[in-house]
Amino acid sequence: MTDQEEQSLKEAKRKEKRATEEIEQLARDQARRKANLAREQAIEEDQKERKTKRTGKRAVEEIGQSARDQARKKVNLAREQAIVEAQEARKLKAKKQPPQ
Repeated sequence: MTDQEEQSLKEAKRKEKRATEEIEQLARDQARRKANLAREQAIEEDQKERKTKRTGKRAVEEIGQSARDQARKKVNLAREQAIVEAQEARKLKAKKQPPQ
């Protein structure tokens, strides 16, 4: 084999090796992009799920707070009404008793 044939053979092997390495690199890049995309999608899905849970929890808390507020208002109203009734009863009692 002549030097030129050997060089051509070496050059062909180098080109083949380079092409193989490029294909392997492209495959690794594609796998990395696919993994990154899957990871990002998982993160987004998790965030959506957390947001849904927070929204539901907040709604339940708001309903509970509203119920507590209503109960507190009823208690306050009943207390005020009892005070008014007690005052009226004292006034009536004072009217019925002769002055001393």
